[in-house]
Amino acid sequence: MLNVRSLSVNEIAEQLNLPTSTAALNVRILENAGLLYTESQPGIRGAMKVSIRACDRVVVKLLLEQMQQNKQHSVVLDMPVGNYANCEIHPTCGIVSEKSAIGIFDQPCSFYFPEHTTAQLLWFYKGYVEYRFPNTVVNGGKLKRLDLSFESCSEAPFYRNDWPSDITVWINGVEVGTWTSPGDLGGRRGKFNPSWWPESLNQYGLLKSWVVSHEGTFLDDAELSSTVIEDLHIKDQCFISVKIGIKEDAEFVGGVSLFGEHFGDFSQNIVLKLDYDLA
Repeated sequence: MLNVRSLSVNEIAEQLNLPTSTAALNVRILENAGLLYTESQPGIRGAMKVSIRACDRVVVKLLLEQMQQNKQHSVVLDMPVGNYANCEIHPTCGIVSEKSAIGIFDQPCSFYFPEHTTAQLLWFYKGYVEYRFPNTVVNGGKLKRLDLSFESCSEAPFYRNDWPSDITVWINGVEVGTWTSPGDLGGRRGKFNPSWWPESLNQYGLLKSWVVSHEGTFLDDAELSSTVIEDLHIKDQCFISVKIGIKEDAEFVGGVSLFGEHFGDFSQNIVLKLDYDLA
């Protein structure tokens, strides 16, 4: 594709029929490998980042013995924020797609509308949403590292940048840690918000990365808890449960907002990456 012209991540995703978050992740991999580079060019709505090929020819030398010795594997799973399997919702709350509201704001029953799977932004004051990712670690595989990332902030009426909230993550029912969100963020438009979304409501979140490995649990590379990968019992069931919410005894009860790839500042859904070895 890039032989003809440079393309944005959205254009690459559209041509390959991929989620934008998946295309963005693979573009970053190619950039790190030195095969692509990104530059800003004038666009219809200001500067636009486009990807440009960095070389015309790549020579790969295949060493069969080394390939057989390489037992490391990774899988990346992309979960839309509306594809939760279970939830417990307390107002203030709401759920919207890229095009319109789903149900009625501050009515928890709206989270059970069939259209909830199309949601691109949801928020609630107390409770949780649970996602179930397929357990794709093959038989005999040994999980080394789990990397979870999503864009989130607090939830307040309209928005309040100074509104802390203790947001907790559980994986397979095991509490892995709590992050204190600084506020329900607004005051400027989120980079990917649709034009119909009112500026008087929350606009964007912060992208947080939760990692569980043999060494413990880390949030944005800072040690968060002593929970290790073995504590999650990944092999026990065919799905991996990820629950995001507010604990009953949280110090700061300030709600949760979760942003999908078409809202907020980061064009991604909830992304789970699994690194494992084959025996």
